[in-house]
Amino acid sequence: MDNKELASKIVEFLGGVDNVVSAENCMTRIRATVNDPAKTDVAGLKGLDDVLGVIADEPAYIQVILGPGKVRDITMLVKGMGIAGEPSSVATENWQKNKDKVKGNQRQNAFMRNIRVLADIFTPMIPAFIASGICNGMGKIIGIMIKNGIIPSCVQSTVVMNLFALIGSAFLSYLAIFTGVNAAKQFGVNKMLGGMIGGASLSSVIVTISTAIGWYNADSVGNSVLATGAGGIIGVIVGVWILSKVEHWIHLHMPSVLDVSFTPLLSMVVTMPLFVLLIMPATGWLSNGIAVFLGLFVNSDNPVISVVTGYVLAAVFLPLVLLGLHRGLVPIYALQIDQGGSTTLFPAVAMAGAGQVGAAIALYLKARKCGNTRLKRVIAGALPAGILGIGEPLIYGVTLPMMKPFITAGLGAGFGGAYCMLMHVASTAYSPSGILGTSIMLPECMLNFIIGILISYVMGAIITYLFIPLKDVENA
Repeated sequence: MDNKELASKIVEFLGGVDNVVSAENCMTRIRATVNDPAKTDVAGLKGLDDVLGVIADEPAYIQVILGPGKVRDITMLVKGMGIAGEPSSVATENWQKNKDKVKGNQRQNAFMRNIRVLADIFTPMIPAFIASGICNGMGKIIGIMIKNGIIPSCVQSTVVMNLFALIGSAFLSYLAIFTGVNAAKQFGVNKMLGGMIGGASLSSVIVTISTAIGWYNADSVGNSVLATGAGGIIGVIVGVWILSKVEHWIHLHMPSVLDVSFTPLLSMVVTMPLFVLLIMPATGWLSNGIAVFLGLFVNSDNPVISVVTGYVLAAVFLPLVLLGLHRGLVPIYALQIDQGGSTTLFPAVAMAGAGQVGAAIALYLKARKCGNTRLKRVIAGALPAGILGIGEPLIYGVTLPMMKPFITAGLGAGFGGAYCMLMHVASTAYSPSGILGTSIMLPECMLNFIIGILISYVMGAIITYLFIPLKDVENA
């Protein structure tokens, strides 16, 4: 079927235009929020020829996997039917209306929704993370080449190097503001007010306030109770959440004629002191604690701890994806990047996709041996995307339906994750993965990242080839 027909069918199985609150393009999938989960037909969605898979770990939140390129066209067609591109408070309201229908899973879904809110704050920023990460890497590479005399130190090379650095810093330097804007979207408050919370956290006025009340340590800024940027993105998210509660209360009690002018004013006047004097110090302490705790594992100088940590992270990452729990890692990536300029967590978990590639190669060899031409064709079509770092076609088209290869792929990926963690491989962004992920690694980490990928390929292939019976491949 053509794209227009496919888009129409997807909306139909989601319960129709009136049932779909929002639909967003997320790299390889459409992320849809629906009013009434009972009206959706997940089996129907899975049965569509061009749909690679469906994730419905939350009844009101369904992801339809279409693969790169195609998903953008389909999403535009879906939006063209009058469906919003951003989730709205309607979804929350309707979830509350429908909660009795899913009472048995209420606790789990509440937890998943909270995790998803965090992920949805950062997901729209992934393209900017990629662009800034790659440009930061390019700027550093050019700087190294200038320093070593590989390219001449001249006006042209200096301008090019700093243009790359400018692109990289344009996003990362103001990450708190972008976080505030996106958090405001999720919490249902004005986006510009959320941006103001983020911007306030970066202001030098924070130091003036901190000095006045005796909280600033000029000799050791890191030991200050309050300093510019304290709390980082965690503080901004909490601050915007409080802002949303304050704004909602004031809006309910404010006369309509005064609402436009005085509700945002009073909301900021009430929230800002709480944010600066309470939230920033508290979340600053929390952020530092999280960083120290992570450092015990991901930055450990003990090779045993590094190897075990890297192996476990890579081996269990894709099962976490299936449960939706991987979203909880997104704020941790962002926290590491915000505090140190790079993340060591992402390169390790990125090996999970490489393990799937290795498993697929082993399955291809066995499919050729037993004459399963259909499986060979599916693998051949999905393998290039998997090598580039787009794993959904392999996962949902090959390894997951067979289940055992999905497990052996993770076991193989663990070896690549262990290597990356042992070598302290770090990236300046948390997407893309695969071979494309090399572009976001720190220059000194690029070679080790590639080695980690190759290790995952080889071990994923060996374990899968040894432990998946030929009979399973024949019947796949």
